[in-house]
Amino acid sequence: MSIFVDEKTKVVVQGITGSQGRFYALRNQAYGTQVVGGTNPKKAGTDVDGIPVFATVAEARSETGANATMILVPAAGAPAAVMEAAEAGIELIVCLTEGIPAHDEARFYNALKRDFPSTRLIGPNCPGLITPGKCNIGFTPGDDALGGGPVGIVSRSGTLTYQALGELGGKGIGVSTCVGIGGDPVPGTSFIDCLAAFEADAETKAVMMIGEIGGSAEEEAAEFIRAEMSKPVVAYVAGVTAPPGKKMGHAGAIVSGSKGTAQAKMDALEAAGVKVGRNPTEAGDLMAGVVARL
Repeated sequence: MSIFVDEKTKVVVQGITGSQGRFYALRNQAYGTQVVGGTNPKKAGTDVDGIPVFATVAEARSETGANATMILVPAAGAPAAVMEAAEAGIELIVCLTEGIPAHDEARFYNALKRDFPSTRLIGPNCPGLITPGKCNIGFTPGDDALGGGPVGIVSRSGTLTYQALGELGGKGIGVSTCVGIGGDPVPGTSFIDCLAAFEADAETKAVMMIGEIGGSAEEEAAEFIRAEMSKPVVAYVAGVTAPPGKKMGHAGAIVSGSKGTAQAKMDALEAAGVKVGRNPTEAGDLMAGVVARL
């Protein structure tokens, strides 16, 4: 079983006629993902290298049987794109767009929870997700991801997502699914959502969790791991040297006083029984040791 995506996932790209949308639609398609269409109301009836363009997500879903979308539209249009996909009955929405105001994110997050509880949103401002060898939606370089392995990955950081895949791949360790949840203050899917899915997934035997400074998501995840997880977890938290009170990198990475520091997060995770690496390479080594003992 794969969590969230597999070889049957059919993807519509919202924003396919833009340069980024076209590039990643074709890249994901070349990986083997079923990219069945795109949307642009002004270019409906055309195609992008053979991928048909529809006026709306509802039309694309009706014509292709799509059950997922990848959103690569400007920040101003992203909230409407998310809601359009949900209203069309799409089960999985992967919003890669960055720079969406937090109040807009909160508005569509709560609208989805209230009106479309069966719709899963990954992101915004995320690298996407990959089940190696089956489906890749987003920016993740598929070449570094070995499939059929026992490790599930969940990460707030895009770049560190790719490094984690590279670290494990370099050691010959395969991955079940890798989810980049994004670093904004209002993620559609949380650490806990992914940890629960990995805990329930028979193919995932261990989990790598990559956090960052800012907010309390890692501390909340630590409590969930302590209370609910039977599978071993290895973690890395970026931002040990970040100065308090400064936003580092993106909207979610801001520390207030001692709250949200990397050290506080590492302490909470270690107290929950998580093996915590001090850098990505050490986290990879720790996971190699965990896998060797499975």
